[in-house]
Amino acid sequence: MRFETSTIKDIAKALGLSTSTVSRALRDRYEISEETKKLVLAYAEKVNYRANPIARSLKERRSYSIGIIVSEIANNFFSQVINGIESIAYDKDYHVIISQSHESYKQEKLNVEHLASRSIDGLLIALSSETQDIDYLRDLYAKGLPIVFFDRVPKDFETHKVIANNFKGSFDATEHLILSGKRTIAHLTNSENLSITKERLEGYKAALIKYHIEFRPELVKYCQHGGMHSAELEQAVKELLPLQPDGIFISSDRLTTGCIMALKKTNPEVAHKIAIAGFTNSNLVELFSPSLTSVKQPAFEMGQVATELLISMIEAKRPVTEFETKVLDTELVKKR
Repeated sequence: MRFETSTIKDIAKALGLSTSTVSRALRDRYEISEETKKLVLAYAEKVNYRANPIARSLKERRSYSIGIIVSEIANNFFSQVINGIESIAYDKDYHVIISQSHESYKQEKLNVEHLASRSIDGLLIALSSETQDIDYLRDLYAKGLPIVFFDRVPKDFETHKVIANNFKGSFDATEHLILSGKRTIAHLTNSENLSITKERLEGYKAALIKYHIEFRPELVKYCQHGGMHSAELEQAVKELLPLQPDGIFISSDRLTTGCIMALKKTNPEVAHKIAIAGFTNSNLVELFSPSLTSVKQPAFEMGQVATELLISMIEAKRPVTEFETKVLDTELVKKR
């Protein structure tokens, strides 16, 4: 069975008008009388007429769709970013197509190339933890595809970027642990090549330096897949416990919630003796046990700002040559 929809031709035939008159009336053009507009709109509503997006995209050479690449939608942070993206995109008549990389470079590249083949107007992307070669993105960008990076961004790529103040968020969290009396503070973090990993590590180090605490590399554990693989996270926790940390600063949403579970599974008694501070946008932080101090990122705002920048590139009349990196403040939420 084929779903049949009413077309402009159907409306024109039913009302005894030309297709051009109906088309202009539907677009509220000034040259069409108010009486004719009301007649056309009333009939269009009666037959549940919907504009054909394919016809529109062919005519205007735009799809009115935006591609989004994140590591996983189930991540609290990324789901909130997507909400922010949608709030702007839909308001400006753009649809969004969301793909997950699952922290895989191969999957990320396949998704981006598929989206590009579907003629998206622009791309919003947070790089996967495996991604180091971004030549495929440079090629698409050089061919005219507008790209805006958010959260996990490359260093040498001339376009708009939107990030959190990762250095300050990390410094604040680590300082909080120090001021609460902790001196052996471990750091659980993502893949070494990610921008957020580097920036948050620097914030952690800066807090240690301020309070004259020696930086110990063995207290830093990297999780290549950012906590998506529980075995990787549990191994990192097992390697940390013999070093007897009295505090742990954790650098991402999934790692923070995953670390609590891994600690309780590995050594329940020790779990409640270690103070934890970490990046997380979970709305259920108060229910976590053991409790933690959280660094909240402005995820919704990040999605909004990134989308506004991307649409400005898409709709620009001339090539965009000036770009900016927007840095948004984080919030330290101390445990009660």
